[in-house]
Amino acid sequence: MPILSLDPRVNRLQVEQVPEHQPPVLVPGDHWPSYQVFHQRRRGEKHSSVGIVHAPSLEMAMAMAKEQFGRRGETSNLWVVCTADVLEMDYADEEVFRTTPSKSYRDPAGYKVNEKIDAYKAKQTP
Repeated sequence: MPILSLDPRVNRLQVEQVPEHQPPVLVPGDHWPSYQVFHQRRRGEKHSSVGIVHAPSLEMAMAMAKEQFGRRGETSNLWVVCTADVLEMDYADEEVFRTTPSKSYRDPAGYKVNEKIDAYKAKQTP
């Protein structure tokens, strides 16, 4: 039988109640896995890390993330990822991102157009 709550978000999860004869999910000294939460303010913007939640399952982690981080300011989307699934690159491998040839043409600062823009604006003003 699902948990009945006054909160409709909990009811939508359809989480089953733990039978009384079943032992607890956690034994003393254990803890739930942690999940990283990423928040997007508006559609099209980047997601940024806002914190972590501890939960027994991914679905409960999403519910907790909505409650904890979704109500703080504008929220368009949330991502929840198990912390154990996040991989980190070793700093010794940073040479992978260095390139031999200069690629300043990819950087807008490499183009010197401010003088041309200023000259154009000066011509336009009477």
